Amino acid sequence: MIDAAVLKDLAPTGKLRATINLGNIVLVQGAPGAPSGVTVDLSRELARRLGVPVEFTCFDGAGKAFDAFKAGGLDIIFLAIEPVRANEIAFSAPYVLIEGVYMVRKDSPVKSNDEIDRPGMRIGVNKGSAYDLFLTRTLKAATLVRGEDGIELFAKDKLDAAAGVRQPMAIYAGSHPEVRLIDGRFMEIQQAMGAAKGREAGAAYLRAFVEEMKASGFVADALKRSNQPDAAVAPPAR
Repeated sequence: MIDAAVLKDLAPTGKLRATINLGNIVLVQGAPGAPSGVTVDLSRELARRLGVPVEFTCFDGAGKAFDAFKAGGLDIIFLAIEPVRANEIAFSAPYVLIEGVYMVRKDSPVKSNDEIDRPGMRIGVNKGSAYDLFLTRTLKAATLVRGEDGIELFAKDKLDAAAGVRQPMAIYAGSHPEVRLIDGRFMEIQQAMGAAKGREAGAAYLRAFVEEMKASGFVADALKRSNQPDAAVAPPAR
């Protein structure tokens, strides 16, 4: 039996309104009308347990998803844990870990992540993404160039580097021999579920739900079904 306070927090309208970011191919695949992937599977399982239908509202970027969630009218969201977002979202522990990496031109003198943060370096990023927020906090000398598609900016404006999630960057590099990924990662991106701040019963339920989904193998199976072998299931919360 689901506690009434949990239902009020997570499905106040009688359905679970899930915020889906189509911009991360590790977590979501498909079109707005028919999304699939680990976040969609988690949403459906949560709705099943709550005894309510699920409704997906899809966005093509994390920044847009976050802004819409802040505005209200949505119940849960799937985003990377970031301090700016934590002001608005009560996050679970992460369920999936992915990597943020840099891409440069093949003839670039840059060989390591440590060489990126230099005066004059321009880096293309997806505006409002986890790596945009992280690099905004941590870079001291390089300049971020923000847009809807950081890889496209990198190519079109001849930027010095692009920053992004490893999987789509690797796909791009695989079909563009003029570029290469820098070895290693510049950040670990911790993907989590979240409810709006103040919905304490719902947030507590989500935290327990995520831990069960990791421990049971549900998250691993969902990643396997969606052909995402390079994404790692996050360890149990401490």
